[in-house]
Amino acid sequence: EISKFENDETISIEDKVKRKDVLYKKYSEASDRIHTLNQLLKAYTLFEKDVEYVVTDEGKIAIVDEFTGRVLPGRRYSDGLHQAIEAKENVKVERDSQTLATITLQNYFRMYNKLAGMTGTAETEEGEFFEIYKLEVVVIPTNRPIARDDQDDAVYKTKREKYNAIIEQIETLKKEGRPVLVGTTSVEVSETISRMLKRKGVQHNVLNAKQHQKEAEVVQHAGELGAVTIATNMAGRGTDIKLGAGVVDKGGLYILGTERHESRRIDRQLRGRAGRQGDPGVSKFYLSLEDDLMRLFGSDRISSVMERIGIKEGEVIQHPMISKSVERAQKKVEENNFAIRKRLLEYDNTMNSQREVIYSRRKKALQGDRLKSELLGLMEEMIDEIVEKNFEEVNVIAIREQLLQSLLVDIKLEPEEFESLGETGVKKRIIDAAHEFYKRKEEMLGSELMARLERYAVLSVLDHKWKEHLREMDDLKEGIGLRAYGQKDPLIEYKGEAFKLFVELLNQIRNESVSFAFKFFPHAPEEVQRKRTAPIRMMESKQSTENIGLSNRPPQTNPEGKVQTIHVEEKIGRNDPCPCGSGKKYKQCHGKS
Repeated sequence: EISKFENDETISIEDKVKRKDVLYKKYSEASDRIHTLNQLLKAYTLFEKDVEYVVTDEGKIAIVDEFTGRVLPGRRYSDGLHQAIEAKENVKVERDSQTLATITLQNYFRMYNKLAGMTGTAETEEGEFFEIYKLEVVVIPTNRPIARDDQDDAVYKTKREKYNAIIEQIETLKKEGRPVLVGTTSVEVSETISRMLKRKGVQHNVLNAKQHQKEAEVVQHAGELGAVTIATNMAGRGTDIKLGAGVVDKGGLYILGTERHESRRIDRQLRGRAGRQGDPGVSKFYLSLEDDLMRLFGSDRISSVMERIGIKEGEVIQHPMISKSVERAQKKVEENNFAIRKRLLEYDNTMNSQREVIYSRRKKALQGDRLKSELLGLMEEMIDEIVEKNFEEVNVIAIREQLLQSLLVDIKLEPEEFESLGETGVKKRIIDAAHEFYKRKEEMLGSELMARLERYAVLSVLDHKWKEHLREMDDLKEGIGLRAYGQKDPLIEYKGEAFKLFVELLNQIRNESVSFAFKFFPHAPEEVQRKRTAPIRMMESKQSTENIGLSNRPPQTNPEGKVQTIHVEEKIGRNDPCPCGSGKKYKQCHGKS
């Protein structure tokens, strides 16, 4: 629509600007609505209650870790997705969250010089450990021989048949007095099994993300005679279930899996709850062709076998071939997930190099290492840029206005001087003037307060700009996949666009940090205030740089030309953070006086 009036000479420039602003505002509002609708569609179609998240008693949406089955306290989905889920579940919609810092686990672990780990289930992921971390996996033999009986999977046609078979098996084991641990993949399935057992009058305990406070108590009694425990992946890892008196004689703990997980590692963790330290035990998984894993990867072949054999409703098929077929399906999923993680890591490597640059700068600022000289060096870069942009056109007014706006440095330049001094000479004159300004400001405030101001200037600008950059990078990553339709590699395109954004970020940090350090005058103790408001005399000369004035207003001529006075109008609220960088409130720091 802009093109309709952009080249229309009958419309004034001011009207064109106004029309553009209206169109941009409409576009921004429409984009926000589309984004909100997208997030609501995700919330309703891709995120399932009691699987990906739970609603707590306090009316909050809590994310459930897929692998541990535990609630992740304090964690929220970003980009408006958490708010969409809150609206879906009709609970209070909280404010949108903003990412302040981000790093993948892989790049976090790579920050260590030495890396090692110990787990009972690393063997299935040894390829990934070597490719990502260059770590080899060594299998240590068990102290005592494993006495656990890992039985073949039992496969049923439907979930209903599978659940009925599970309930029957639990009832049988309960009568025998054997403890049973029922492993489920989600909160929803654990509650379904619990309801079915209640209807049968079977006493049991439930351990999932909603009852995580009772974890220690439930696990303590899970190995006793006749105990039935239904648990998500919470109890499938890192829990040592001790067998009660007489349980070993009954055959030990019985592990009953209600579904195969996408990862073989998690299934092995669940099996490993039984048969610890040479104790006896049994593990068995109950599957159906309607399970997610079977439906996506393994059901066609098994379904055709069932039809050939003529399996009737409620009948089970049990064969080593079935278990191998399921493991092949799991292997496919693992390979797919590894490819996704590897691709994401390639994207994050771009982000990681940017992160290292920003964090090293932040660390230097915190330590105060040569901060003044660095800021003055950046100031010289700024002045070089301003002069280079306007030198060829001999645009004296633009240079003067930009210097006043960015640095509060007011220097008079005549067009003739551009020819006599040349570009280098003009730069030198302005840089000398800026150094003189900074020196006088430091004398007024004192070196200690000035050092704090420098640190505050760099840290506040850097943190704010990095936060905005993270949001821009998230938006870039979300849309970059569409470049594939144009026969372009999204990763290469992402790297190119990310580099442009980063160069822009560094320029913004440079300009705003220097501008902050030059323009900001904190309220200081009385002696500094007296110094600040005292007249500063400057001799005006074409050759000297002592014609520097301080003002927040546009440049004005000074008929007397000899004396100019500094008036500082910036005000800080009593409860605002003190700009000296101490971290205290202003009223408790430099605002005391």
